Amino acid sequence: MRLPPRPLTRAALTTCALACTPLAPLACTDDGGEADGGVDEIGATEGESAEDESTGESGTEAGTTTEEGESESTSEGESADADTSSEGSESADDTTTGEDPGFGPWCDPPPECDEPSPPAPPELDWEHFSSSVIVLSGDPNHRFRDMFYVPGETPWLMAKFTYGLIDKDLEDERVDVYLLRDCEGPWELLGEAWTTEEGDHPTVEGVEDSGGWVYFEVPADAELALGRHRVHMVVRGDQTSVEGFIEVVEPGTPLFLSDVDGTLTTFETEEFVDLLLDTTPDAHPFAAANLQVLQDKGYHAMYLTARPEWLVDRTREFVEERGFPPGIIHTTLNTTGALGGEAEDYKTDEFAMLEAKGLVPTYVFGNTESDAAAYENAGIEPLEHRIFYQYDDVHGGRTIQSYGELSDEFDGLADLCE
Repeated sequence: MRLPPRPLTRAALTTCALACTPLAPLACTDDGGEADGGVDEIGATEGESAEDESTGESGTEAGTTTEEGESESTSEGESADADTSSEGSESADDTTTGEDPGFGPWCDPPPECDEPSPPAPPELDWEHFSSSVIVLSGDPNHRFRDMFYVPGETPWLMAKFTYGLIDKDLEDERVDVYLLRDCEGPWELLGEAWTTEEGDHPTVEGVEDSGGWVYFEVPADAELALGRHRVHMVVRGDQTSVEGFIEVVEPGTPLFLSDVDGTLTTFETEEFVDLLLDTTPDAHPFAAANLQVLQDKGYHAMYLTARPEWLVDRTREFVEERGFPPGIIHTTLNTTGALGGEAEDYKTDEFAMLEAKGLVPTYVFGNTESDAAAYENAGIEPLEHRIFYQYDDVHGGRTIQSYGELSDEFDGLADLCE
């Protein structure tokens, strides 16, 4: 599935890369107004009132920043579709299999999730004159934080909004939040939120408030059922947008996790080179086909890379264009990425957050010392399920010279839904 094009251009990223210090290329690698009626289906109402469009008043909504700098996490929406709770129950039943009711494999192919984005809402005046200056600094660099959630957790929809080569934060401006539930059906307007000033909001799911973030708490009456959901956020001041994905799964859901640079791409710094050339990196032969076999057997996918966060959309493009199965994508949460010990720490922390949700990858893939150390820290067992591309793991993981070596083995794995 291909996400609709965003205003962000590769040319801007290329200029940024060229302007970086000599160390920056290395750091891009892996090693080293109110919504009417709360939750609305797009097209089900006439939308916002003329009064709201002219004033842009916020009321009280998820992710609002008050004048005192406090962050509120209440939702404007007061009602969801009447079928939401029953749909959630049905979805949970659908993903329950055989003898293990806590299991949550993909028993059907993941949804295509290729519906067009919702129509852009009317453009509103900026809340602050400074925002009109910020957007002149360059193309938008907005990015959404994909997430796994398990039942009982509070789902947060999070995205950062910035502009230009200096990655300037957009602060205290309105963003509308839409949901494509189960990646199909009508888009729902969940509500509105306001971008933060640095430090306004507590850290959520490891995401520290560096400014320009939206933290939108999904209202209780719009609960997300088990499955894959697409999120769309729109800046009302200029109609720029960003998209990403949420997967709600049971604890114990089977998944695999893979590094990207050098593990899936053909060499460690290929993304930096291809960024300058405005091309998509190549992938190792048989890599995509074998990871697709794992998803066909029921495993969910996660891609964990130490790239800088502004490369998340290029990572999505690589996954899609090179035929890898769709999944949750995490980069670092900074603009420089991580190397060596920092990459190890970042990935170790990511594993810890997954484990806290009852999610432990069955298979992991890497190609560097930092990958190996993170997988050791996470206690991934058995060792033969730590698979390293042309890298010898001192901790005892398995080395492959080609992904073709895995074809017969993965083809012979049991289908988790049988």
